[in-house]
Amino acid sequence: MRLGFMMSYWGRGPDDTLQLAEEADRIGFSTAWSAEAYGSDAVSVLAYLAGRTKQIELGTGVLQMPARTPAMTAMTALTLDHLSDGRLHLGLGVSGPQVVEGWHGRPYGKPLGISREYVSIIRKVLAREEGLTNDGANYPLPYTGPGATGLGKPLKSITHPLRADVPIYLASIGHKNVTLTAEIADGWMPTFWSPTQADGIWGEDLANGFAKSGEEGKADRFRIVPLVPTSIDEDLDTARNAVKPGLALYIGGMGAKGKNFYTDLATTYG
Repeated sequence: MRLGFMMSYWGRGPDDTLQLAEEADRIGFSTAWSAEAYGSDAVSVLAYLAGRTKQIELGTGVLQMPARTPAMTAMTALTLDHLSDGRLHLGLGVSGPQVVEGWHGRPYGKPLGISREYVSIIRKVLAREEGLTNDGANYPLPYTGPGATGLGKPLKSITHPLRADVPIYLASIGHKNVTLTAEIADGWMPTFWSPTQADGIWGEDLANGFAKSGEEGKADRFRIVPLVPTSIDEDLDTARNAVKPGLALYIGGMGAKGKNFYTDLATTYG
């Protein structure tokens, strides 16, 4: 087990978040993860920290797929990986309908198909395949749909990535999404992690995904990176109360009435 540091959403500004990340680097934390929702972005923070830290690994926790094309995310990943001397971990998520359609102005679509194509395109870019193409319905490359000029052509990154195998993580919740994560990603970023219940709820999904990947020994290499809210206080009630607002935000407010993935997950745990 390794300890990471999560930099949450900014309110009025960075406050002491960046200083805490620099201190986490000094005392030996494993990874500093940046977040984004509909305010501060996850990329700029890591670009800053790439030049201010020496050893701590840097992760996006998570980049919203609907906010960027897969190729743009691949460009960002290879750039940040160069700037950090190979310390990048690329965490991705499909977000939720309220943010995707209300903030980014994109249809929410079908998360499974979107995630599969998105990760596939990123890996192709980082591998510098000769001429980037994709036959999927979500990100057809070259694009030939409505409004197309017909002049699009398969391209290859002009920048050589520092690493072709930048680790990719998916933030997934549903059973099918967790199976897909185990199949196509290098790691999983679960929400509301319960070590005592995880295997019973997600074990079969992960096992099925590992089997579908066709990669021998993938289960041993796969990294699980849960976000664990922490509060330290001699009084347990005080410590619990410090964590409750964050849980309430997600379970009660991060989603539409009648369609909240976090509420469904909390109900699954019981």
